[in-house]
Amino acid sequence: MTESEERTGIRRAWSAPGRVNLIGEHTDYNDGFVLPIAIPLAVTCRGVRHADEPVRVRSRQRPGEPVRLPAADLAAERDRVPGWARYPLGVLAEFGRRGHRVGGLDLEFDGEVPAGAGLSSSAALCCATAVAVRDLCAPETGDRELIDIARAAENDYVGAPTGILDHAASILCTAGHALFLDVRAFQSSETGGFEQLPFDLAATGLRLLVIDTGQAHEHAGGGYATRRAECAEAAAALGVGSLRDIGGVEQLTGLTDPVLYRRAHHVVSENERVRRVAALLREGVDPRAIGPLLSEGHASLRDDFAVSTEVLDAAVDTAQAAGAHGSRMVGGGFGGSIIALVDTADAERVGEAVRRRLAEIGYDRSRTFEAIAGPGAGPVR
Repeated sequence: MTESEERTGIRRAWSAPGRVNLIGEHTDYNDGFVLPIAIPLAVTCRGVRHADEPVRVRSRQRPGEPVRLPAADLAAERDRVPGWARYPLGVLAEFGRRGHRVGGLDLEFDGEVPAGAGLSSSAALCCATAVAVRDLCAPETGDRELIDIARAAENDYVGAPTGILDHAASILCTAGHALFLDVRAFQSSETGGFEQLPFDLAATGLRLLVIDTGQAHEHAGGGYATRRAECAEAAAALGVGSLRDIGGVEQLTGLTDPVLYRRAHHVVSENERVRRVAALLREGVDPRAIGPLLSEGHASLRDDFAVSTEVLDAAVDTAQAAGAHGSRMVGGGFGGSIIALVDTADAERVGEAVRRRLAEIGYDRSRTFEAIAGPGAGPVR
């Protein structure tokens, strides 16, 4: 920001998208592989620096007085911050913890990503904050550190035990591509660990539908944390640092606990599915070939990882019966959205069939949109 902009209070704007994960659920915190795309729904942050010390944040989805805190008190006063404001203030606190001065900021948010839909609305909020604060206060901050700051805000300030999938997707995704992310390699390298794979469904007569069932989920809830703990316990029982170290499901025979076996079976088989889908996209084959792998992923999330619900299962089964090449729940589970890979000519029919089925079981506020691989976070031009 120039001195003139700061003096006149001109606001600048940044946005960060939500995401859908083509394949690779619950693998990121197991050092595995993921394959997300950014979606055309985003959180926008309009911000300005000012001379006085307090940080002020407000949201158009939460009308009322802004939340005000002295920058020095961001970490200490967490417990008196309203739930939604913990995300952006957590990002500011993390910048401060790393030695950046972030006092004197006024940030206003407007969100399109539906909360609780499994489309990473919270990560989009954190990442929109992170790119705004970087440009306003810490321009030397690189993308990898932004991802780590946004993840740390959710983990340490909000208390949601997420991995880096959502934040990496929101920052790194590019238009027309899926992001193949090797989490272990990304976190241990300064430059590598990810690849942009071409993802243009329209060119082959396909669409990727996202159907928000209306059954909300919440990452800070106990189910997600329980699955993380079960994965860590399974890895310890197998004598490895992470389930990423298991090369195939045949190596799981040493797990005698049936619950831990199923959790590990999902993670190990899901990593293989991610690699197979990435290989198909890399080779430029007809994307219809990835459909069965999407459906296999849903069965694994339902049966082995136990994070699907009757509502999600009904939506997936209906989409497949209506002609989808593949369909699965997306996100952490326990509610949220599904994706369905469909021929363009069948998109309206498949979407309507799922909407009708959801209405029959009491979820009459579902919404459907097309996921077109879009760009990651940055300034609004």
